[in-house]
Amino acid sequence: MRIRFTKMHGAGNDFVVLDETQHRLPLTPAHYRYLADRHRGVGADQILSVRPPPHDGVDFEYVIHNADGGEVEQCGNGSRCFVRYVHEQGLTTRNPVRVQVKQGQLELRELADGRVQVDMGAPAFEPARIPFLPEHAQPEGDHWRLALPGGETVAMDVVSMGNPHAVQRVDDVDTAPVASQGPLIEHHPAFPQRVNAGFLQVQTPHQVRLRVFERGSGETLACGTGACAAVVAGIRRGWLASPVEVQTRGGALRIEWTGEAGASVFMTGPATTVFHGELEFPPDL
Repeated sequence: MRIRFTKMHGAGNDFVVLDETQHRLPLTPAHYRYLADRHRGVGADQILSVRPPPHDGVDFEYVIHNADGGEVEQCGNGSRCFVRYVHEQGLTTRNPVRVQVKQGQLELRELADGRVQVDMGAPAFEPARIPFLPEHAQPEGDHWRLALPGGETVAMDVVSMGNPHAVQRVDDVDTAPVASQGPLIEHHPAFPQRVNAGFLQVQTPHQVRLRVFERGSGETLACGTGACAAVVAGIRRGWLASPVEVQTRGGALRIEWTGEAGASVFMTGPATTVFHGELEFPPDL
């Protein structure tokens, strides 16, 4: 099977984008893993599929698969690349664009300065919506303490931005235990669908640094939903005030949230097309 694709990135978080508006590609988890493989395939943190709208009121459906082949609910940096892609490919001239994702809908808007703004919807804190199993954690006010294998415990803010996040504050992201703690947090029994582990360094009320160990992909250069979750956690804790510039290893994102119940989080950042190509899958996949 031979397919066409586009390689894109948002602040270094990179994607393979597939146009499935005319027909659905018969891809399996093994195909997605091959596309994401940086040695044998194209290389990507996630694979994004552009599909026709499943119902009235939206312009497209947007489906995300992680590098491990599993489908996930949301990807903030990918959503910015999504709207840049559908405009560049002539699939729509609408601005904003409304898309259906696994857990709801997003509104995506290209700005005059070339950046893309995404209405990410309201954060969720109820354990069942994250999902999060409180019986596997110790409550501390409005946050939680998790016991990790080996006896270490970490304080976490748990929030969903359409996908689950556990955010901890650290003194310095450069020395934070992302590689060692990330997998332990991702697979902690408190998170039945695994979780994205965020490591947040607060510099000022309007400036932070962030690293995220993403479930199914490992540490990425940027995580849009992770940036939203970190800022939401910081505002709730009184550490931060909107708007907040989130500096990731791949670039800067601007996050805005009023802190009011039911209020949407807005994310603004870059979306870049790298190249277009074709790929022939090995016959044994």
